[in-house]
Amino acid sequence: MNKIYKMMLVGAMGLLSGCSADLLDIDNPNEVTNTTYWNKPEDATAGVNACYSFLYKEGTWMRWLSFRYDLTSDEGWSSSPWIELGDWTRFLYNNYNFYEGNTVHWEHFYVGIFRCNQVLANVPNIEMDETTKNRVLAQASFLRALWYFQVNLLWDKGTMPLEPTDANYVPKDASEQEIWDQVEKDLTFAMQYLPESWDAANLGRATKGAAKALLGKAYMQQHKYDKAKEQLQWLIDKEGSLYGLIANREDNFTDLDENNKEGIFEIQFDDQNKGGTGNDASMAFGFQRTQFYAPSGIGWGDGKARRWLVDEFLKEKRVDGKNDLRLYGSILYRGFSQDFPDQPKKYYGFENADWNDNWGTDPEDCYIRKYNTSYYRSAEDYFARNNYRIMRYADILMNYAECLVETGTNPADAAVYVDKVRERAGLAQLKDSQWKDCLNSKDAFIKRLQMERTLELCFEGWRWADLKRWGLLDTEAGIEELEKRDRDFKNFVVGKHRRLPIPRDEVDVSTVNGEIHLNQNPGY
Repeated sequence: MNKIYKMMLVGAMGLLSGCSADLLDIDNPNEVTNTTYWNKPEDATAGVNACYSFLYKEGTWMRWLSFRYDLTSDEGWSSSPWIELGDWTRFLYNNYNFYEGNTVHWEHFYVGIFRCNQVLANVPNIEMDETTKNRVLAQASFLRALWYFQVNLLWDKGTMPLEPTDANYVPKDASEQEIWDQVEKDLTFAMQYLPESWDAANLGRATKGAAKALLGKAYMQQHKYDKAKEQLQWLIDKEGSLYGLIANREDNFTDLDENNKEGIFEIQFDDQNKGGTGNDASMAFGFQRTQFYAPSGIGWGDGKARRWLVDEFLKEKRVDGKNDLRLYGSILYRGFSQDFPDQPKKYYGFENADWNDNWGTDPEDCYIRKYNTSYYRSAEDYFARNNYRIMRYADILMNYAECLVETGTNPADAAVYVDKVRERAGLAQLKDSQWKDCLNSKDAFIKRLQMERTLELCFEGWRWADLKRWGLLDTEAGIEELEKRDRDFKNFVVGKHRRLPIPRDEVDVSTVNGEIHLNQNPGY
């Protein structure tokens, strides 16, 4: 199957620099510049491919972003011997320039934004087929919105260049609302011109459904549930024709059934290139998180699951009396074979992973299994080939249910969409389950939905956004609830830690003649 990653390298190598050509003292007549580039339709295609290429960087879902979203939330924690790395999942922020915990995200998001800005500024002037041109511009708009969405999730504010910049650019404050407004604008444009689907040679490119799903999520983060419902309704209406739940849920986390009807936007990871993550011929396209989450001896064991998730899964049996297989596919914990006696105990090269002493005897020592590659190899490395699903249909179903109750729909009617996810997992409908009282009120339903989402979506990068949206990070009562599940929240300061500090170097470079143009976040 062809994937878009095969086209990324050309685009990435064609746009190596984030600096203006006029910064050079000597002009190289053979070097591509803004004057000699952006003239042909091929330049437009290569330019937007270069935008996608920044999904393949350590500061994104390729590696470190999962530490922010999975391990900083109550779903996981870091046991890394690299103390500073672990501290950035424990709300212990000392060096605001710590690269792997903070600066790498800022850098890679904004280089991605810069590349999108190049496309959006230059492609309109290229003479080419209008449909193709608009699709190029729509993809760049979608990707810029995706990056700015992450800026708001991590820092609650940022700087917001909308044109290509050079080394003289001075970062200036853009508020959380200003960034959300731009995200909405970009996605509204994108969904007008993106196709509902692409041909096989272009799998992985943004679609109309991806733009609507991300716009719905952007509205939800702002509690604009009526607008979010409208966008998500479009995807719901496409169930059966364009979207849906696949029968084997675990295929969402392997390379065996990629870009299926459940996938709404996927990073097209592959293991063909085994180099670094620079812009050269050996640029890697592998999913690197698996190396950091796998148990020691298989990977690094730097990211682990919280035990409360295991216990929560075990509270409810499937209708056939057996345990929820989503637990088996998501978390490796001591004694798991007793809970799943009819499932294989082999894990990577270990025939009986259940009792392997290399993985510790502490019942709290639980490893993240989701997205593991044991189905085809005996150890991890930096080149996993399974796609990462940023958005999938199961997520949208539960987002839609949340929007329904938040806009006045009876919980019993909203439960229909949660039940689709539950029934795929072999569970009873909510009305026939031990949680049936959640249908008696909006508040009870939302509380149950908070748990249903994490059981289905744990370690898929949405828990931090959910906690922010539900207000659990804004009150002492919310933090007390989270601390019961994750002791790292004892370090959490309300009013401060719902956001990261702005990297200190970015604040410093914004200071001109003693005036700071990009202010540090409150409390830092």
